[in-house]
Formats: sequence, C-alpha cells, structure tokens
Amino acid sequence: MDAAFLLAAFLGGLAAIAVRLPPLVGFLAGGFVLNGLGYDQTPLLELVANVGVTLLLFTIGLKLDVRTLLRRDVWGSASLHMAGSSLMFMGLLALLKWAGIGLLGTTGWQTLLLLGFALSFSSTVFVIKVLEKRSETQTAYGRLAIGVLIMQDIFAVVFITASSGELPSPWALGLVLLIPLAPALRHLLDRMGHGEMQMLFGMLLALVLGYALFDAVGVKGDLGALIIGLLLAPHPAAQALARSMFNLKELLLVGFFLSIGLTAMPTWDLVGAAVVLVVVLPLKSLLYQLVFMRFPMRHRTSLLATLGLTNYSEFGLIVGTIAVASGWLSEQWLVVISLAVAISFAVSAILNAASENLYRWLEARLPERDPGKLAPSDRPIEVGDAQAVVLGMGRIGRSVYRRLHKEYGLRVLGIDSNPQSVKRLDALGFNILEGDAVDSDFWDKLLMSTSVELVVLAMPHHAGNLFALKQLRSREFQGRITAVVEFPEEIEPIRALGANAVFHVYDEAGRALADSAAEEAGIPSLSGQFG
Repeated sequence: MDAAFLLAAFLGGLAAIAVRLPPLVGFLAGGFVLNGLGYDQTPLLELVANVGVTLLLFTIGLKLDVRTLLRRDVWGSASLHMAGSSLMFMGLLALLKWAGIGLLGTTGWQTLLLLGFALSFSSTVFVIKVLEKRSETQTAYGRLAIGVLIMQDIFAVVFITASSGELPSPWALGLVLLIPLAPALRHLLDRMGHGEMQMLFGMLLALVLGYALFDAVGVKGDLGALIIGLLLAPHPAAQALARSMFNLKELLLVGFFLSIGLTAMPTWDLVGAAVVLVVVLPLKSLLYQLVFMRFPMRHRTSLLATLGLTNYSEFGLIVGTIAVASGWLSEQWLVVISLAVAISFAVSAILNAASENLYRWLEARLPERDPGKLAPSDRPIEVGDAQAVVLGMGRIGRSVYRRLHKEYGLRVLGIDSNPQSVKRLDALGFNILEGDAVDSDFWDKLLMSTSVELVVLAMPHHAGNLFALKQLRSREFQGRITAVVEFPEEIEPIRALGANAVFHVYDEAGRALADSAAEEAGIPSLSGQFG
C-alpha cells in the first residue's frame, strides 16, 4: 500500500509538471485517485505528513526575524482580515442557507460563524511552499504573507484552547525558560559542523524540543517548532541548517498533500458545495487587498501577498473536526472543506504562477501611492557612483564583491533581498542596499547611474537571474552583464538573452583549484608554453 502512495505521488507530480503546474497539485490529485481506488490514510502517511509540516515551520522560524510579527502592517492586517473574513463568510453561508442548501440544515448563527472563521484562514504549508519554490520568502511581500500566516497560527492556538475547554498545563509557563536557553542552543549549533550531526540536531530541536515539548504542556506542537526556529534564527549557522534540511522537508511534505486527498470520499453534491466555496474565494482575496491597502506598502507587495494567501487552509479541517465532535455540523462538512482546500490549492498555484502578469494588469487600475509615505525598503534606490553592481550577496556574490573591490579597485554596490543579510553585511563594511531583483518594481525604483559599467547576476536561482537579465536588456543597459549558473543546462538560456559572460560555478571552482595546485607544484601551463 505504501508503494501505491509513492507511485501515485510520482505520477501525479509528473502529470502536473507536464501541464506546467506545481508538483503539489499533482500530489493532491494523487490523493484523490487513491481515495477513489479505496485506499485509506495509514498511520505511516499521517506521521510523514505531520513531520513534514513540523519541519517546514521549524525552517521558516530559522529564516524569520521575530520583529516582523511586531510590525503594525502584519498583526494589524491579520487581525482585521480575520474578523472581516469570518463575518463575510458567515453572511454568505447565511444566504446559502436561506437559498435552501441542504447541508446547512438547521444550523444556527453560531455554527455559521464557526464555519466563517474556519474559511478565513490561509494555508501556511501551501503558501510557504510556493514562496520557497520561488526563493521569495525574504521579499517584502513574502515576509508580509508569512507574518500574517504566523499570526493566524496564533489565533488557531487560542481557538483550539478555548474550544477544548482545557487550558494549557501550568507547566506551559516554563516554556519562557527557552529564551535564556537559546544562547546555549546556538552554541551547540556551532559545534555540529555541516554534516549529518547538524541535520540530526535540527530534527531533535524541531521534533523533540519543539513539537513534543510544547504538545506535552498543552500548546500546539507545530507552533513550538516555529518558536524554536525563531530562537535560533539570529545565529549565522541558522541559514545553513535550513538549507541542509530543505530536501528532507520537501520529500516529507508530499505526504501532507497526499493526505488531503485521502480525507474523505466525495459525492457530486459535496463537490458542488466545495466548488461554491471556491467560487466565492475572490471575495476573500478582495478583503486581503483592501486591508493591506490601509498600510504604507507598494501595490506589488499587497497584491502578491494577496495572491499568495488566496486559498483555504487545512486548519479548516481541524475546526470542522471539533464542530463535528461537538454535534454542531454533519460529517459531510469535513468532505466539503477538504475538497475546497484541495481545489483552492490548485487555483492558487495557477494564480501565483501568473502573479507578475496579474500585478502588471491590476497595478494600473489602483490609486497611486506617495513614495514618501512608503516603508524605506519600498522607496527608490540610488546606486550613487557605483561602477559595478552585484545582485545577490550570498557566498558567491560576496566573493565577487570583494574581488572587484580589492583586486580591480572598482566602486561596488551589493543588492540583496534579505534584510538580515543586508544589515549584517552593512555592519561589516559592505556597500549594500536591500532590493529584490525579481521584483519588477525594483527595476523601476532603481536609478541606474551612467557610471555603472558591470552588473553581476549572482542570485541563487536561475529564474531570478533570467528575470534580471531580461529587465536589464529591456532598459537598454549599456554596460557588461555577467551571470553565474549552477547547472550546465542553465548556460544557454542566459547566453541567449545576451549575457556577455556566463560562469558555471563548479567548472570555475575546478579550474581555479587546478591552476592553484599546478602553480604550487611549479608546473608550467601549456598555454603559456605555446602562447
């Protein structure tokens, strides 16, 4: 049976890729196919799904600045949307009840409000998965969306505690001791190196100190994993730990998406009810957009965050389970909610794939914003007298920056989308600005000086470098453009767009190592002999 799960996930993912959809849509479809063939969810699949979600929240904590949650646009927009969306869905469901929808039967306003509350949430797992796939968790809109999702998780903890009628254990107060314990955990992380011990330590922190400890004292275990990640986030090795756990977490999350499809077997009536919920999903999106526009942010930030959050959440199933156990709803609602969640994921995946085009179409129809009233990271960028610009200040970007500055005497400007990295590198003396090169507005904000002779594309993902290259060419940049690629098949697309030079990371590293070894051994170069 477990072999059937693997086969369904693989074939579903393959089919999704073939029609240019994210693989997770295929995993969802695979779950429904298995359901139709009579398969049930197994304890092993449930365990894999739960561990995948826990590791996802832990790695997000590792990359999150806790101060994001204290921003007014984060907690304010999350609170406003939660209240407004719950009431909106309550009203819509009341209209459907009045229209004679059988599933709603004799439900009272309290139950309708409960359903509205369940539908107001967006999926933490889905949104973060999409953001990570596009390497946009650290962009302005990515940080906003993640902040809103974490606030929603906090609301979920409060609801679960209140609905169960059981307060967390008095021992939960002892969790505050994790704050003074954090320096010791960071010190241990230093001692783990970069191999299997680092990953094992991460698993221990996420699943034991995070999930198991919090769950034991009556607090949501997933939230515990997120908090442990937050405590480690200031440490420089936190990013490396998140990267080392990336592939394992991605694999385990396949179980989560399969399990959504295995929740229950739908009938045509239940499918119809789920489709109705998906049809009204744009109203939830509109409310997100209206709320975000109350705060000083660019339209791109608000629109892309809105598109990312345009889905229903698996948390709706938790609320539904509680309501069914309390006798407030029929079990059929669990099927309806699970279908609505799955269909909303597919819809949201398509919307997010076209998010840039949608933004360009919608932006012209929204009122202009005063740049002087925007957050500092959203205001125009001036490159000053820089002669070279390095886009992406990871390990490769930093090496390029130092080389251009020290060996060639160029005035270099580094640009990176991660505000924590920008702050750290600025303190080390780098000339660096925060900016997102896969943000089309970034290129409109960037006041490219005529002194810039060279742009180096050193972002970690090929799609980002391609996008930046297209933007530079469309703006008729007259200087030279050099790009770094990780895989050989990425070289030709970069060259086809007009890059002056393309460097394959591993080839160049191997060439430099060979030259250094030969030079140390006193072996003359053949090209030097015959040149």
